[in-house]
Amino acid sequence: MPFLIGLLAVIIIFALVYAAAGIRIVRPYQRGVIEYLGKYKETADPGLRIILPFVQRMRMVDMREQVIDVPPQEVITQDNVAVSVDAVIYFEPTDPQRLIYNVSNFILAVTKLAQTNLRNVVGEMSLDEAFTSRERVNAALRQILDDATDKWGVRVVRVEIQRIDPPQDVMNAMHEQMKAERTRRAVVTEAEGARQAAITRADGEKQAAILEAEGVRQRDILTAEGEAQAVRTRAEAEQFRLEVEAQGEAHALESVFGAIDESGVDDRFLALRYMDALEGIADGKATKIFLPADMSNTMGALGGIAELFRPDPDDDNPTPAPRIRADAARRAETAKAAAELEGRPQPQRRPAPNPAPAPGGTTPPPPRRAGA
Repeated sequence: MPFLIGLLAVIIIFALVYAAAGIRIVRPYQRGVIEYLGKYKETADPGLRIILPFVQRMRMVDMREQVIDVPPQEVITQDNVAVSVDAVIYFEPTDPQRLIYNVSNFILAVTKLAQTNLRNVVGEMSLDEAFTSRERVNAALRQILDDATDKWGVRVVRVEIQRIDPPQDVMNAMHEQMKAERTRRAVVTEAEGARQAAITRADGEKQAAILEAEGVRQRDILTAEGEAQAVRTRAEAEQFRLEVEAQGEAHALESVFGAIDESGVDDRFLALRYMDALEGIADGKATKIFLPADMSNTMGALGGIAELFRPDPDDDNPTPAPRIRADAARRAETAKAAAELEGRPQPQRRPAPNPAPAPGGTTPPPPRRAGA
């Protein structure tokens, strides 16, 4: 009886251990490949799975995107420069069955494949192209690795070049080249700035000169217009003054000659007035005395003056006033025309009246100075 109880306990414990060994839990990012007696049976999805221990086997495959670091290696470029290049490969499994059964060591296989193709791709480029064409290198490597790993149940997502390290002497030369290029850019930028500044200053000076010349021109125009207006005003004032003076003289002469004509003077009265004038000239205050050269001519002149004031029997107006006014008007018109032609007031000189011709047709000579 105790033997049976012990055997039953052993059987129960074995059953529990056997059942526990057959329980498998597949994570959400995993897939389980189940083998039955060494032969592929199925791929288990995430969840609780029970297998037959010692008969069935489940191999877990991580389906997440993974990273492989490609070790640095020496690559000779097209221009015979040895550079050290390392890369990084990003991949994700797509078929767990092929990933397990088609390749024994996927990590080693893809690393060696990346190194080989990296030599081929970079070796076809010059050093400058390798530095500036990393996108092209990445795309070429990704395409090659993706095609090669497709039968392994893996998709290569991308390939990135981490570093490209040329030799030290090449690095020094590149530093010098970069320094010279930056110096050249600085000089060009400075020269361009100086040129733009000079152009801006020249434009400013040009605009200032134009504005200054325009101001001077406007000032000269306004000054000339003001002077022209002033000259015009002065000319009109002078013309008005001359007209008023001429009219005053005409009225004065008309009054004097009318009085003389009405008083009925004759040549003897004019001769007496002439002698009185000579007496005033020779009053002793002057340093020079003027005497008529020929008294007969002087008397003839006086007779001519008297004849001038005698009325014309054919004239309706017996007074000489109309002739005096006409003469004054002619002189005013002459002065006005001269002022308008000149554009400014001209000093007017009153012409001395020509002595009237004597009755004998002779003109009295001018008076002579004493002692001549």
